[in-house]
Amino acid sequence: MVRSLYSAVTGLKSQQNAMDVIGNNISNVNTVGFKASRVTFSELFYQTSKNATGPNEDTGAGGTNARQIGLGASTSGISVDITNPGGFENTNRPFDLAINGDSFFVVQSKGSTYFTKAGNFSADEAGYLVTDSGAYVMGYVAEEPGKNLQTDRVRPLEVYSEKFTYAAPEATKSATLTGNLNKSDKNFGQGLYVTANISVYDNLGNEYDVQLRLSRPYDTSTPPAPVVDAAGNPVYNIEAAGVYSGNKLMSDLNVKLGAATPETLTFDAITGKILSGTTSAFGIQITDAGTGTGKTDALGFTYTQDDYDQYLKENPTATTVPFNVGDARDIVLDCSALTQFGTATDIEPAKGIDNSAGDKVASLVYNPAAGSSMTKLQAWQITGGKKVGTMTSVGVSDKGELVAAYSNGANAIIGQIAVANFANPAGLEKMGDNMYGATINSGSFDGIGETVDVSGGSITSGVLEMSNVDLAQEFTKMIVTQRGFQANSRVVTTSDTMIEELLSLKR
Repeated sequence: MVRSLYSAVTGLKSQQNAMDVIGNNISNVNTVGFKASRVTFSELFYQTSKNATGPNEDTGAGGTNARQIGLGASTSGISVDITNPGGFENTNRPFDLAINGDSFFVVQSKGSTYFTKAGNFSADEAGYLVTDSGAYVMGYVAEEPGKNLQTDRVRPLEVYSEKFTYAAPEATKSATLTGNLNKSDKNFGQGLYVTANISVYDNLGNEYDVQLRLSRPYDTSTPPAPVVDAAGNPVYNIEAAGVYSGNKLMSDLNVKLGAATPETLTFDAITGKILSGTTSAFGIQITDAGTGTGKTDALGFTYTQDDYDQYLKENPTATTVPFNVGDARDIVLDCSALTQFGTATDIEPAKGIDNSAGDKVASLVYNPAAGSSMTKLQAWQITGGKKVGTMTSVGVSDKGELVAAYSNGANAIIGQIAVANFANPAGLEKMGDNMYGATINSGSFDGIGETVDVSGGSITSGVLEMSNVDLAQEFTKMIVTQRGFQANSRVVTTSDTMIEELLSLKR
């Protein structure tokens, strides 16, 4: 009977442990990223009063089973349901993140690395991405906007740091003229022209306007007649007249369009479009108009080392580069969309090259190394340029990329969230504050991590993963646990009553 008392006590303790876990689960039913735990029991050990015996042919007795009396129950394990995702809550906050998959966010607190499913992040005063408890969110950081990420190890992610406040300017490398030239326009009289200003940026992001003049040349006949080619197709002249900063003509800058002065555009007399097979793209070069050796604005319109490196990156098999660092930059001007219809003259300049016609750009590039010949347009050449940009917002892509938007229209990756995966995620140790620590049984973290898409997962911005606690299941467990505790307590009181009866036999 005394043994039954001790067995019941172990049952009471086990049921108390179960109720503690159930209470913790229910208390965290609304905790972000919380993973419910469960308790499992096992038999404690047994006292054997008689061992098992086998059949005995000599005595004719059969075999008997062992006589064992159990001595109670114990808590065999408290496991975490860590791979079962919780529900998702839409918050519309850009730094509220949820992982679709088994990966964990990597965070660092007081020099130690932890892991979490709770993605309720925010930016601190220094511009770092942090958890509500102040732990740094770890990932891969760009040295400057749009540059390669440092992936040798995870680092605290910066979203509003000083080095990401501004986006570097980008020099103009291409431009487009669209619109219509009406041959009957009075502005195309002898010696007259129409103008169009192409806005361009230099390497430092300073904005200038290149004035272009389009005119219709006349021959020397009497009276003078508009020039046509041998097939009777109309010909127009196009040339660069000057560089302006606002309304000021930059007298220290020369501008040249193409290899000839002026260049010509030939229109098909039947279709009114640029005649097939004729030149319709030219290089604009801006150079120093003076004779001194001082620094001038023209230096902003030269090829840089970045241009040189980018060309080799886009052309890995190239043995030569068609320009040298410091050469005057060629801004490719595409005029192929101009028409000569019977409507009003209206010319629309734009930065960049319009590729709406598919691969039209493949035959439009001015090659500075070969005069006016055309070569295939390289991707690095298609840009209208940008001034210096100020950060306006930061978002998170489904790959965990931190993408900054700037006032100049640029979008640049400034970092990427790293995640960790474990061979046995249930082996992680709960550390509080929604964080887990790696253990011997979970597997270690290599300090590098990986991007979320490597394991087939993704990150959703504006969403939080909530607790995976199932209240219906927890309340059912609570009832069962209560009954188990009640039954064990009855064993104690019943055993006590039996002992009392035993003691009363002497009376």
